Amino acid sequence: MTIFSTMSDIKLFENKTVRTHWDSEKEQWYFSVIDVIEILTDSPRPRKYWNALKSKLQSEGSELSQKLGQLKMEAPDGKMRETDVADTETLLRIIQSIPSPKAEPFKQWLAKVGYERMQEIADPAQSLDRARENWHRLGRSDKWIQQRMTGQETRNKLTDYWKESGVEKSDEFAFLTNIIHQEWTGLTVKKHKDLKGLKTQNLRDHMSEAELIFTALAELSTRQIAETEQAKGVQQNAKASKKGGAVAKNARKELESKTGKNVVTGENFLPPKKENKKLN
Repeated sequence: MTIFSTMSDIKLFENKTVRTHWDSEKEQWYFSVIDVIEILTDSPRPRKYWNALKSKLQSEGSELSQKLGQLKMEAPDGKMRETDVADTETLLRIIQSIPSPKAEPFKQWLAKVGYERMQEIADPAQSLDRARENWHRLGRSDKWIQQRMTGQETRNKLTDYWKESGVEKSDEFAFLTNIIHQEWTGLTVKKHKDLKGLKTQNLRDHMSEAELIFTALAELSTRQIAETEQAKGVQQNAKASKKGGAVAKNARKELESKTGKNVVTGENFLPPKKENKKLN
């Protein structure tokens, strides 16, 4: 079964990311099974664990695999790759098959995510409030949060233009985004994430204030250039994306020449790694 969705998001469980998609037609969440497996088991190879669990359930006559879906989600290398997803009901069945002390807290978290979504449908402003709360909990300043939300609004206007001009597929959006990003930073999205030591995390959630500002400038410039040139389709928007990224690149170089500091950094807001202790 393949699922098509119009809204993707990242949720946090104990400061660990869970990739999600909201299906507006069915009005239900779909969760990345691999992310959930990794959280519940702390396995260094969650995909292998999941494959073994699927085989075990199938051998027991479970019809669980028929209820799974496939969605393209951003992988650790920054590319959009298909991965198994499950709705809340199916995910609860998977959780029951995993011996984990985190199972019960995770079930409570799932219920909270569903309840909050229904609140946000009734009052969209609540989603913004929750985003602020999450960022505050992760140690972001009010100034950073405001810049992050302003940048998201700029991003949304750009993607709206792309949709209206004939850009439809998720990999096309990723392709154009990477052109802009590489042009202004000198790095692909993947290389920028590597610099910050990120895997599945959202790059923008780990940008410095300056990186957010220049990203917004690049995307604002791209949209205005595309609108002026009446860019249509992927190829024309790719040209506008390169021009828009160049505007931010020139501004970045000018600032760096005046301050002697690099705008693109390894700053990432990640918690310090815990040392592994050997069990006796």
